[in-house]
Amino acid sequence: MRLTLGLLILATLALGALLAPFAQAWLGHDPFSPDLFSRHEAMSAAHPLGTDELGRDLLLRLLYGARVSLAVGLATALAAAVLGTAIGLLAAWRGGVPDAALMRLADGMLALPALPVLIILAAADTGRIGLPRGEPLSDVVRIVAILTVFGWVGVARLARAAALSVLAREYVRAARALGASETRVLLRHVAPNVAAPVAVATALAVAGAILAESTLSFLGLGIAPPMASWGNMLSNAQELVFSAPLAAIWPGFAILLAVAGCTLVADGLRAHR
Repeated sequence: MRLTLGLLILATLALGALLAPFAQAWLGHDPFSPDLFSRHEAMSAAHPLGTDELGRDLLLRLLYGARVSLAVGLATALAAAVLGTAIGLLAAWRGGVPDAALMRLADGMLALPALPVLIILAAADTGRIGLPRGEPLSDVVRIVAILTVFGWVGVARLARAAALSVLAREYVRAARALGASETRVLLRHVAPNVAAPVAVATALAVAGAILAESTLSFLGLGIAPPMASWGNMLSNAQELVFSAPLAAIWPGFAILLAVAGCTLVADGLRAHR
């Protein structure tokens, strides 16, 4: 039930993101261009969720913001899952010095205060390495790369623990004694048992990445306007909470739905293990 509900929530958000251009054509508004004559309009047929402080349609900005926020969350989670699984399997497989070195690196990453370091990295001048700021694609790539730096650690520890547990079992020892290759042992016995905890961690990582992107964008260090993300929509509305609360309520509710959907998916996957 939880898995189905979570998937339904995420599928609805993803469908809304995919249909954003069609909604824009239907409503006939440009969600990126200011219209100062339409500032803070209430919900109506022309603006189903009202308008923001610059007269831009909130529904369209939510849908386009879903494209950015969900893309950042999914890309970060997948990148962290691939990198973390590879590191965790390598540590468990090789043992000894490689295992100790990789796990001490993971411990060092966990010891760092994540939010201050993320803020420092997000504030760095990426133009020096050929990634101009303010362009949608470069901003997304920058945020995904920064979040992946911290996101792989938890996945790596889970993958290592699951791999060590499998490698110590009798059937794996028997397979090796019968002459099974290391590749066969890895693909046939280790990978399927590692997949379940990694899938749970990946679902939770999507929620964490969405929250982290929203935090950085809220602080003005993430996705730059006029491109919409749920975080910078909240940032633009922070001074209007009492005079125009809808501009803050809708992106906050979207973040809540996305995080709740990811959490329900993770709980459902954990229950089906």
